Amino acid sequence: MRVVKGLLCAAVTCLVATPGVAAGQTAPPPNVVTEWSRIVQPAIHSPAEPRTQASSIVLHTLIQLAIYDAVMATEGGFEPFQTKLDAPDGADVRAAVATAAYRTAKGRVAATQHASLDEKYTAFMASIPDSKAKTDGVAAGEAAAAGILTARQNDNFSKAVPYNCSADPVPVGEFAPEGGCGTAPIDAKLPQVVPLTYTDPAQFRPPGPPPLTSEKWAKDFEEVKMLGRKDSAVRTPEQTDVAYFWSEHAYPFWLRNLTDIAAAKTLSVRDTARFLAMTFTSAHDAAIAGFASKYHYRAWRPRTAIPQAEADGNAATAADPAWTPLLSVNHPEYPSGHSFLVGAFTETLKTFFGTDQVQLTLSASKTAVPQIVKETRTYAGVAEIVREVDNARIWGGLHYRHSMDDGEAQGASVARHVLGARFRGVTPAAAEGETLPRTGTTVTGSLVALGLSLLATGTTLATAVRRRRCPR
Repeated sequence: MRVVKGLLCAAVTCLVATPGVAAGQTAPPPNVVTEWSRIVQPAIHSPAEPRTQASSIVLHTLIQLAIYDAVMATEGGFEPFQTKLDAPDGADVRAAVATAAYRTAKGRVAATQHASLDEKYTAFMASIPDSKAKTDGVAAGEAAAAGILTARQNDNFSKAVPYNCSADPVPVGEFAPEGGCGTAPIDAKLPQVVPLTYTDPAQFRPPGPPPLTSEKWAKDFEEVKMLGRKDSAVRTPEQTDVAYFWSEHAYPFWLRNLTDIAAAKTLSVRDTARFLAMTFTSAHDAAIAGFASKYHYRAWRPRTAIPQAEADGNAATAADPAWTPLLSVNHPEYPSGHSFLVGAFTETLKTFFGTDQVQLTLSASKTAVPQIVKETRTYAGVAEIVREVDNARIWGGLHYRHSMDDGEAQGASVARHVLGARFRGVTPAAAEGETLPRTGTTVTGSLVALGLSLLATGTTLATAVRRRRCPR
C-alpha cells in the first residue's frame, strides 16, 4: 500500500505524455518491458519456425498483457487487464516483467522454443541480485502469467479449422486458395478464437464488397489492375518500394516499430507496458473481427478476379488472363488484413499520445524483404501511415480500394471499443491521510500467494493453471 501522496502520482499518470530526456540528463536505463517484448519474439515467429502474421500478433498479445498486469502490480497507476494484484512495496519490476513474459510465453509457444526461453530467462534473472524485492517481483510475474493463461486456456487458438470451397470449381467472386480447393488458406482458425474485449466478431463486420456489376467495383478493379500488376508499366519505382516496405511480416514489423517508438519517446516502464498492451490488444481483437469478416465474405483476390473478369457481369471490366500481382497472400481479400491492423494500431497511437499529429519513423527489414530500397520512412502523423498502407497493398496487387477503406474503419472501430473499456487510469477513492492500494483496486492476495507457492514448491505454471482458476 502507498500513503496518500500516491494520489498525485495516480492523477498525473492518467494524463498521456511524451516525456523526453532534458539537457544534461543521461539516457534512461534499458527498459525491461521493451527488452522482454523483443526477447519472446523469435519464440513466436522466426524463419526457422514461422507463424502467420495475424496469429503471431494474437499470441504475442497475451504475453504483453501479462507484462502489463505485472507492471501494474509493482508500479500501479492504471487498472489491470486480467489480474488484480498489489505487490509489496519495493517489488522488483524487472523480475516481475521477465517472469510474466517468460511464463506466459512458455505456456503458449511450441515446446521446441522452451530451451531458448529457459536460457534467456536464467541469464536475465542472474543479473538481478537475490533479495526480497526480487522474490516479490517474481511472485507478481508468476501470478500475472497464471491469470492470463487461465483466462485463455479455452480460447480456441490451437483448434484446427478445415476450409472448404462452396463448390469446385469456385464460383465467380469467391476466394480460391492458392493451392486450389481442398488446400488450406491461412488463419481460417482465427474467426473461432475468443476475443479479449467483446463477444461476437459480427458486431464489427463491415458492409461487404460492392456488387460485381457496380461502378465502384469497376473503378477499384481498374486501379489495382493497372498499378498492382507484377510488371506494371505505370507503377513508379517509389510505389514499388512502398509496396515492398509494407510487405514484411506484420508481427516483427509492428513489434520492432512500437518498441522503437516507446524508446524514442522515452516512455517509462509503466507507460511502455500500457502502450504496448493497448496497441496489441486492439490489434488482437481487430485481427479476430477482421478474419471473421474475411471468411464470412470469402471475396476473390485480384489474382483471380482480373484473369476471370469476363465472368463478373460488368461491361466496364476487361479480363487479362496473363495478369499476376506483385505480391500474393493466401486468405480471402475483403477486408484487407493490413488495413484493419493499421487501423487498430494507429487509432491506439492517436489515443495514447493524444493527437494524430505525432511524428513517427518506421523501419522495415531488408533482411526479411531484400527488394526494399528505403529501409526507414518518416510520417508527420498517423493519417499518413494509413494512406500509405492503403496505397501499398493496392500497388502490391493484393487489394481493392474499398477493402482498404472498410478494413481501416473496422480496425479503428475495434480499437475505440477496446480503449473505451480497458487500460483506464485509476480513480483514487481514499481520503487524505488514508492509504491507497497501488492499483486502486481490492487486493487479490490469492494470486500473490499462488506466485509465492510456485517458487516454494517448484510446481510448474501449467500444472498450477490446471489446478486453480485465478479470479478476474
